[in-house]
Amino acid sequence: MARAMRVEHDCIGTLDVPDDVYWGIHTQRAIGNFTVSGIADSTHPQLIRAYATVKRACAEANAELGLIDRAKARAIIAACLEIESGALADQFPVDVLQGGAGTSTNMNMNEVIANRALEIAGHRRGDYAFIHPNDDVNHSQSTNDTYPAACKLALIDAIGPLAEQTRALGRAFHDLADRHADDVTIGRTQLQDAVPMTYGQEFHAFASFMKADCMALEHVVPQLMSLNLGATAIGTGICADLRFRKAATEHLARISGLPVTAAPDPVAAMTDMSAYIAVSQTVKNLAIHLKKAADDLRLLNSGPHDGFNDLNVPARQAGSSIMPGKVNPVIPECVDQCCFMVFGMDTTVTWAASEGQLQLNAFDPVMIHALLDGIDLMTRALAMFRERCVEGITVNVEVGRRYAQYSPSIAATLNDEIGYEHAVDIAKEASVTGRSVRDIAGERTDLPASELDALLDPITLARRLGQTCREHRDA
Repeated sequence: MARAMRVEHDCIGTLDVPDDVYWGIHTQRAIGNFTVSGIADSTHPQLIRAYATVKRACAEANAELGLIDRAKARAIIAACLEIESGALADQFPVDVLQGGAGTSTNMNMNEVIANRALEIAGHRRGDYAFIHPNDDVNHSQSTNDTYPAACKLALIDAIGPLAEQTRALGRAFHDLADRHADDVTIGRTQLQDAVPMTYGQEFHAFASFMKADCMALEHVVPQLMSLNLGATAIGTGICADLRFRKAATEHLARISGLPVTAAPDPVAAMTDMSAYIAVSQTVKNLAIHLKKAADDLRLLNSGPHDGFNDLNVPARQAGSSIMPGKVNPVIPECVDQCCFMVFGMDTTVTWAASEGQLQLNAFDPVMIHALLDGIDLMTRALAMFRERCVEGITVNVEVGRRYAQYSPSIAATLNDEIGYEHAVDIAKEASVTGRSVRDIAGERTDLPASELDALLDPITLARRLGQTCREHRDA
């Protein structure tokens, strides 16, 4: 059977729209025009929910100011609430990579809200004489002020789970550090033996990275709360009641529970991408820290017979189609690839943010897509890394102790007692013979055995600045 259609019109002409959908002609044109990524706006539920919240706040402000009929406003608000709760998610099919600075997404939202509001009010879809997507749902608004507002709220929504997973990974590293606070190993610089440290200190460093990243994520959220509602097309407020800017911002603050404010310079805010850049750089720095932890664990796990063999990451699957018994560190490798994607995200955001010509930056769509994708990817990567790698790590304590005791580099602690040159000779002999610095120093110096034991005790050497592996409950 042929699909039932309804005819809608715009400034270009008329077009058939399927009668069983809530979108209208602008969305239908966008579906046909933007066919590049195959990824719909609906893949970012945070953005859809946030946009409906913005539209609800605007409807409440319009009703309060007497700019639209209260009966229309009630139907519009009801439709927004449904979308915010997850309904009609399949009605947002526009490609995430779209021209027009997000106009297609804004019109998609306007049309879906209008048609659902029409149903709620007892009218048929497309009966725009009663509730119109532009005149009513979009009253006092433009894409250029509502789309960025929705994007910023969506980012705040997405950052919450990311921060939660970052904290959880930090706690997992603290737990691992606490279990090995007194187990010594050798520190390494330039992939060469250096001086002793504890495994606890090594793992605690990763936890400290996560703590710093959590603080950075918390710091970036307030930068997303400066919005530009009521600024409309270019920041001059054309087509908006002069009272609308204050009213819409206040309603959005009440609805969202966030201390959102109106941008102090509405024209500057149209092209200021600072908040996006700050989010991107914060997430990128988290990815750098995450990659550092994954890379270090891969190295420390290397071997087991001919590598570092300091620790064992959990075996998750067979590592070779030809070498029996080979097991690879597949979870850290997967994490690395997620981090590479986030580095690409940051490059995309940087380029797009720099392309704001004159009174508008037209590239919000690619920035919000890249950021939400990158944040979601990092959130899942953090959880996977914690659950399938970090929480199952075991440490080869005896291997680490042997590395610490037999490293020629610990001869450095003898410098003050016997001089650098003499210490170098001891280190060289230890390196050539495989004997310990303690044994050779006992033969080649006059230092008492008790003093040598104190000077060359690996755990003492590791804690010159105190024990930096804290309990996770104190972090």
